[in-house]
Formats: sequence, C-alpha cells, structure tokens
Amino acid sequence: MITFFLVGLIVHVVFFLSIFDIYFTSPLVHGMTPQATPLAPPASRLVLVVGDGLRADSLFTLLHNGSSRAPYLRNVIEERGTWGVSHTRVPTESRPGHVALIAGFYEDVSAVAKGWKENPVEFDSVFNESRHTWCWGSPDILPMFAKGASGDHVYTHTYPAEEEDFASTDASRLDSWVFTQVKSFFQSAKSNSSLRASLLEDKNIFFLHLLGIDTNGHAHRPVSQEYLDNIGLVDTGIAELVSIVEDFFNYDGRTAYVFTSDHGMTNWGSHGAGHPSETLTPLVVWGAGVQNAHRVTEPQSYNDGYLQDWKLEHLRRVDVNQADIAPLMASLIGVPIPVNSVGVLPLLYLNNSDQFKAETMYTNAIQVLEQFKMKMTQKKETTFLKKYHISLCQSLISHALEGLVYYHTYDRFFLGCSVVLGFVGWTSYVVLVILKTHAGLNRHPSLLKQVRIPSHTLARLCICVTVVITMFLLIQRSPVTYYIYCLLPVPVWYSVLRESGTLTDLIRSAPSLPLWKCLGYFVLVAFGIELLVVSFFHRAMLTVGLAVLSVWPFLSGLFGKAKFRSLSWFLGCLCLAAFPLMPVVGREPIIHLKVYHTMIHVAVCAYVPYLTHSSLQQKQGLPLLNQIISWTTLASSMIVPLLSSTRLFHRLLSIFLSLTATYLLLSTGSEALFPPVLSWLMFVWINIEQEAMLAQGVSGRQELSTIDFSANIDITKIRQLKLDDIRRSYFFVFFIITAFFGTGNIASINSFDPASVYCFLTVFNPFIMGGLMMWKVPYFKHLYNLCLFLIVLVISDLMALHFFFLVQDYGSWLDIGTSISHYVIVMSMTIFLMLLSVVTHIFTTQRLILWRRPKMHFP
Repeated sequence: MITFFLVGLIVHVVFFLSIFDIYFTSPLVHGMTPQATPLAPPASRLVLVVGDGLRADSLFTLLHNGSSRAPYLRNVIEERGTWGVSHTRVPTESRPGHVALIAGFYEDVSAVAKGWKENPVEFDSVFNESRHTWCWGSPDILPMFAKGASGDHVYTHTYPAEEEDFASTDASRLDSWVFTQVKSFFQSAKSNSSLRASLLEDKNIFFLHLLGIDTNGHAHRPVSQEYLDNIGLVDTGIAELVSIVEDFFNYDGRTAYVFTSDHGMTNWGSHGAGHPSETLTPLVVWGAGVQNAHRVTEPQSYNDGYLQDWKLEHLRRVDVNQADIAPLMASLIGVPIPVNSVGVLPLLYLNNSDQFKAETMYTNAIQVLEQFKMKMTQKKETTFLKKYHISLCQSLISHALEGLVYYHTYDRFFLGCSVVLGFVGWTSYVVLVILKTHAGLNRHPSLLKQVRIPSHTLARLCICVTVVITMFLLIQRSPVTYYIYCLLPVPVWYSVLRESGTLTDLIRSAPSLPLWKCLGYFVLVAFGIELLVVSFFHRAMLTVGLAVLSVWPFLSGLFGKAKFRSLSWFLGCLCLAAFPLMPVVGREPIIHLKVYHTMIHVAVCAYVPYLTHSSLQQKQGLPLLNQIISWTTLASSMIVPLLSSTRLFHRLLSIFLSLTATYLLLSTGSEALFPPVLSWLMFVWINIEQEAMLAQGVSGRQELSTIDFSANIDITKIRQLKLDDIRRSYFFVFFIITAFFGTGNIASINSFDPASVYCFLTVFNPFIMGGLMMWKVPYFKHLYNLCLFLIVLVISDLMALHFFFLVQDYGSWLDIGTSISHYVIVMSMTIFLMLLSVVTHIFTTQRLILWRRPKMHFP
C-alpha cells in the first residue's frame, strides 16, 4: 500500500502541474515585423504619467463644495483633452498593469512569480520602439522595461527600495522625488548640449511612475486624507511638469500627455482581484494630436451612474481597455505598435485627418494579424485572409484577436480530456482496489476467468496505444510534458482493466445490498457535491451547508446518546457558518476579537498586532521588538510542538496554539476567530464520531484520551465498510473546503493587502509579503488536517482523501468550458458516487495513516 500511496501522489502531482501547461502559458509569439503608420505623427514626444493605485472615482469625484481635488486635470478634461475610464484585468497588480499599458498585452499571470524586476520572456513595448525613453520612479517597475529594450536608449532613475515603506511618515515624498528629479533633468539639459540634442529629437517618451498614491492607499486606505492629499500633490506636480516641458520646447505644440493608473484599490487598501474599485482607473489624454473636450447634450451609453456622480455627463466619455493605451501612445508619436500588443486604437482620442485615422487603424490591424498568422503557423494551419480593405480594419482586428485566442488555447481541450481521462482512470482503479481488499465481495473463480482479459493481450493493447499516442505527439512536435499527460492514463487504465473482475463481483453482490438506502445516500451526496462546487464561486453556500450539517446528530439519533456533544456540534456548525458571510478581506484590525489564550506566547502574539497598528497610526514605523517577536514566533511555531507531550490531546493542543500564535500576527479582523471555532468543531467531530461508531456496534474502539503517539502500532484491526462511511467521506471533503475558503478564496490571496504582514515588515518586498500571505491561507488546511488526522485514527477513511481530490478536480474542470469534458466529468462523478456508497474503506490504527494491504481470504 506504500507503493499505492506513492503512485497516487505522483499521479496527482503530474496532473496538478498540467494546469500550468493548459491555462498559464505565455501569450507571446515572436518573429513578427513591427508595423508603423507611414504618415507623419501629430506629436514629437509623449509624457506618460502613471499614478500607481489611483481609483477612477478618487480622481473624478468632486468635493462637497463642488471643487476638485485635482483642479488642473479637471480643467484639462473640461477644456482641452479627452477622458474616460481604463478597464484593467485581473490580477490588478502593478506589474501586469504596467505591461498592459506600455506593451499592450495582458501578461500571463504566472509571470508575477518572476517578480517585478525580471521578465520571464522578453517583450516589445512602446519604450522599446521609441528613439529615447527617460523614466523616473520605483525600482520595482522601471527595470523590467529597460531590460527588454533593444539598444541602450531607455534610461531609468529610481529611488532606493528602502524608501517604499508602508510605515513611513508620508509616502507622497516618493512622488515629490520624481517631480524634483524631472525638474532637475530639464534644468540640466539646458546646459548639456548632447542631452539637449537628444531631447529635441522626435519619438521620445518621458515616463513618470508615481508610487505615493498606492503606498498611502495601502497604509491609510483610499478614503484617508493622506491618499486624497497625495492626489492633489500629483495634480500640482503635473501642472508644473507641463509648464516645464512646454517652456523647454518653446511651446511648439508637439507634446502629447497621457495620465492614467495601473490599477485601483479597494476601500480597505488592497488590490489584485476584480472589484470595480480595482479595475476602473482614470484616463486623461491631451496635447498634440488629441481631441479637445467634446461636449454632448444627449445621454451617453453608460449605465453605471458614474457620469452623474462625477458631474461629467456633459463631456464625452471614451472608455478603453487598458491594453488600448499602448497603440494610442504609439500612434501619437509615430512609433511601431508593440508587436505583441492586443490593444485596439481608440479613434475618438485622436484629433487628426480621416486618412491618418484610417492608416493608423490599418497598421493596428496588420500588427494584430501578424500575431495571428505567426500563432497559426506554429500550429501548422493555413490562413484564409488574403486581401484587406481599410473600411474592414476594425472587423479584421476583431477576427484576428479571436484567432489569437483560438490558437493560444488550441491545446486546452486535448490536454483537458487527457487529464480527465487520467483522473477517471485513477479513481476507477482506487475504487476497484478498495472493493477487492475491503468490501468482502463474493468471488467466483470460474466466472472471473471468463471475464478477465488475458494479461498478455492487455499488455499488447496498451503498448499499441502508447505507440499511437507517441507517434501522434511526435508529429505534432509536442513538448515533453505533453507526453507525460497523455501517456500516464495508459498504465492507469491498464491497472483498471486488470482489476475488472472485481466489478463483476460487485454486480453479483448487489442483491444483498440495501439498494434504496444506497440510492438515498447517493442523491444526498450528489446534492452536497453540487453545493460544494457552487461554493467555489459563492462562499455563502458553505453557510447553507454548515446549517444543514448542524442538525445531523438530531436526525441520526445521536442526540439521545450524547446530548452535550450533539449540542456542541450544533453550536459549532452555526458559529462557523457565520464566517463565509463575512468579507474575504478587511482592513481595520479588530483587536477585541482576537483569542487571548492562556499560554503567554499566544497572549503576546495577540497583543503585538495592536502595538504595531498603534505605532503605524502614529507614523512611528514598525517597532524592532515587534518585528523580532513576529519572526521568532514564525520560526518557533514549527519546532515547539515537537517538544510537547506525546499524548494525543496534549500534542494537538500544542500544535494548535503554536500555529495560532503566528496566525494572529497575520490577522487583521474577525478572521482571527476562525481557527478556534474550526478547531472546536473538529474536536467535537472526533468525539461524536466515536459515539457513532459505538452506535454501529464497531468493536475494538480505543478511547481518544488513551491514544499516545509513542505507543506501539497495531495495524491488525480492520473492519468492513458501512453505509455511514459515505456521510463521513462527505464531511471530510466539506470541512476541507470550509477550511480553505471559510474566510476567503483565491481572490483574498490575490488581493494585495500588506496590512496582514505589518508585524513582520513594512518595506515593500513582493516575495516575502506574498509568501507570508500564501502561508496564512493554507494555514487553515494545515490546522484542520491535524483534526482530520484524528478522524483517520478513529475511523480511518482512506477513500475520503481521494474523494476530496475528485471533488476539487470537478470544480476546477468546470472552467474548461467544453460540453464534452463537462459531460465526461459528470458521468465519472455519477459512477464514482454510486460505487462510493458501497466501497468506502476503513481500517483503524493508533498512530498514523498506514497503508497496508491485508491478506486475501479468497482466491
């Protein structure tokens, strides 16, 4: 059984890794020819200003007295520019946002793991196509555009990384530094002949990255005075910047200006997910080649209510996708559109002749089509587009973009079916093995010989299938990983077919089973699984499930035998049911909700966040003592439990308190109550399952209080399957999902809220901060698995672990979006659940989950 366990682990690891080949592949293709408009551009230079973390409503909304906190930009919107909302995509982080703005494509989300300073794949950008680009700002953003530049024409000027401190007294100084540096730059250019000559050339870009707004938003929230005052500082800085630039170039009217943001921010100071406050960013464009403010009298086709809220319903609003800004900037200064851009030129921003607009749109269409053709060539297909007309350019872009998506996802269905086939095969094999070894089925050797496929015939068949698949992949020139995903199902199904006789035994034993009771369990579990799948998208469904589970002791008759434990179960489920209804992320630390345990370590850790929060509110920085306590607690939480007593409850309590101490340091609100409530419910479950086992007449039950981890292991006690094991399997899966998503989901990991890690560090470090937040969410699973381990000691449900993987896979594969794959999964789930009702295998141990194949009592 150890071999069985290792093989199962390998199967799941391989198919888990397939997710990255199916969904997280780079959208970039190479080898295209840059496309530029042949006509003279309206601008000689471009100034790009990005207010990092600026929400659209924070800029456009007027103050109570009717004035604007950004009067200069408001005047631009009303008199001499075009404005709109730039719609960003998830993940709403700085790196993908800037890549979309400057390079025009939506970077593969896995590229975030490479950090902000490195590029997993070199890409083209507007900066790369420019003659010269000068950049000022954050050391986390600028280097990734300088590294990919051809030649040495991108110049970056950054402040030290230590300046990005969320505990600083005033983060707006980062923006002041940028404006001061730009002012000094133009001042020095007046006396530097070579620099002045470079500045007077065309196709130049000046990029100002302003991080102060984002930093103040994280530290004080977007509704804070610090955040709003920083917007005013930026507005004043832009007004002065425009004056300096225009003066330097003698007001030649050849400068275009673009002001926007990479992402927004939630009310509690985080970003990364898809809330409108994170995805709606401002866009204001003015200067050479840009359409002046266009007044309208008729209602505009926007139903979000923002025009009325911002008092801008009289000015034409032109919304864009974030990637559309790259071709807009390229067209204004006459450089080639970045070759990997998927942006569509927003014509309403241009103030030029119809000929220029047509030529520019045609260039945009050819540039997108080049990507499509290159992607298509890689898939060994042929193109059907030969002739083009200017009037059809927009349609051509649309079709080319559709083609890009089609070929980028060309292998998804194929790989998805391979993975589904492998999982179905592995599930079937596990079911058959459990049936064979623990279901006590009646075997008939003569019938078995008639049904079983000869081993040599089966081996030849699998070899032939392997050869066919290998040849197919060779012809397709597939990556090495494709061979693994496609060939792994072959030995899995070989093992299934070898055990096919067990299925015959099950069919012959069916008349002796309580079929109606099995059918009832099947319907309930099928409904429960659908509830779990829906909970992946709507966490409130976990509340519904917990409310239903709370009445289990009353319906099963356990209440009469264990009143106190049944009431504890009921209250525990209802208390836990409150957490999925709470927000996934929060901002204000609610200290009075933290659990002050008797242990001094936990009490200190509950108090450290309060001290840290108070210090940060007073802008005194992160106290060194708090930082030392936090990091020491994190390190010791992995070691201290090993020094505790080996008695079961003593050891579990030590582990719980050690992990809770670290978790408290990472908590910012009511989520701090989740681990105690979850642990309470798990301990109740352990005890109430003991009562259920006793009610079923299971002999050899050991009292929990007598279990010691240092005791000798007895692996000879085995019991047969019971129908109630279906319920235990479902509970197993339900509580694992509750542990993962009870206080959050993947968005809560993705949403960047540094407030959770302020006890450990306040200087921006994406890897350390991300690592701590990634540790925090899986914490629920680790804590919960400690209690599940106890369940395994008592009822030892092997199938529950595989059942969890199957439910998890079912939820994941819903994203395939193909009816065939969905049908295969649903059918496999149906078959699996029908078998699960009679094959859940259980064997009792006294220490760990041990995998042992018992002796067979039949031929």
